[in-house]
Amino acid sequence: MTGSSQRGAVLVIALLLLVMLTLLAVTGMRTAIAELWMAGNEQFHRQAVDAASAGAEVAIARMRALREVADMGPVAVHGSPPSSYSVTVRHKGREASLPGSSAEKLVGEHFEIESTGTASRGAHEVQMQGVMIISFPGHVQTFQRVGGGLAAGAPP
Repeated sequence: MTGSSQRGAVLVIALLLLVMLTLLAVTGMRTAIAELWMAGNEQFHRQAVDAASAGAEVAIARMRALREVADMGPVAVHGSPPSSYSVTVRHKGREASLPGSSAEKLVGEHFEIESTGTASRGAHEVQMQGVMIISFPGHVQTFQRVGGGLAAGAPP
């Protein structure tokens, strides 16, 4: 082999190595971009989960504090980027005799809360929560002492 043909072979090998290095670099960049995209999707999904949880908690708090059962939404959750939730509350039935309550003095109202959280890039989460509110079956009547017994009326 002559010197000029050896130089031509070295040039071809160098070009092949350069092409292989370029392919490795492009593959590495594409993999890094895909991993970055997946990490972002996971972050947005986490925000949707947090928004759905917030919606369920707000519905339960509203039921406890206001004795109000109402659908809510969409309600924005503060953050960056923004997320939101919407809540649907369904009455599922009444349990007339609760175990441990005396003489059917208490009833249980069963509700189902469906909270849907959304965030950027189409992230979406649906959470279901069951709630039972314990209450008196009718109105509460007060009694007062009259002589040796009890009579209906206002408390003394």
